[in-house]
Amino acid sequence: MRPMLATLTESVPAGPQWVHEVKWDGMRVLVEAKGGALTVTSRTDRDVTVAYPELVPLADLYDDMVLDGELVALVDGRPSFAGLAERMHVGNARRAAALASSRPVTLMAFDLLRLLGQDLTSQPWAARRQLLEQLEIDGPRWQVPPTYDDGEGLLDATADQGLEGIVSKRRASAYASGRRSPDWLKLPHRHSESVVIGGWRREVGGSLLGAVLVGVPGPDGWDFVGRVGAGLAGRAGAAVLHRLRPIERGGSPFASHVPREDATGTTWVEPEVVIDVASLGRASGRLRQPSYLRVRTDLTSADLWETTDG
Repeated sequence: MRPMLATLTESVPAGPQWVHEVKWDGMRVLVEAKGGALTVTSRTDRDVTVAYPELVPLADLYDDMVLDGELVALVDGRPSFAGLAERMHVGNARRAAALASSRPVTLMAFDLLRLLGQDLTSQPWAARRQLLEQLEIDGPRWQVPPTYDDGEGLLDATADQGLEGIVSKRRASAYASGRRSPDWLKLPHRHSESVVIGGWRREVGGSLLGAVLVGVPGPDGWDFVGRVGAGLAGRAGAAVLHRLRPIERGGSPFASHVPREDATGTTWVEPEVVIDVASLGRASGRLRQPSYLRVRTDLTSADLWETTDG
């Protein structure tokens, strides 16, 4: 079984057939309790149980149960993806136990997929949710967060509180394991910022622009902050490439390290073209889920430095 995925939307769906939840900035997992043992599986079907020992007591609640949810690291009461990052790839049990004590995670359980041998995925969301709430499983390191009827109000509230966004779910929807469904719609609050292009890469198997490498002003020069490919298909990518061709150069313009997987196959350019990108912020210095918005013909790379200097 794999998680059901939400489809990106640009507006909040209206009507009584929809219910709305907070979109948590964390790591999607399926949590299975069976026969006194616990298994935590990532969205990519990887067993990550060893990394989260604080969840093990969940296995004592029910003899057979599968929960869908999000692991979050709460910092000052708010989810912090950066705070979660160092927990995500820990394979050593002793280190995981130490981190569980100093930087614990919380499971936000929002769906119930199996209980006591009964597969619930064909049941409507409303029935699964009612049963999940009846389990009363809230504990020190896991909880069932509330749902809301007012999607627009929740969107405004999550923006005010600095949360990631909202997810809207059709009350009658079955659980589409491993599929992206229009019955679940996600609307994140995406941050927009201006960055400079330092290189470009071809699309896989083609000659057109597939992605650009971007940076921002740093203490020693341009700091590499990631690769942007979303939004650059078709005419948008062709227009950006037209601007980059005349300013190609022999080496990287970034003062900070560019990982090999990003640098390999990159055509470097002078850091002159400024674009706006939308993202979910940064983790470990890299843009999260960035997408191209537009070329800023009104800005030069020097303008970015002036903004940084205050």
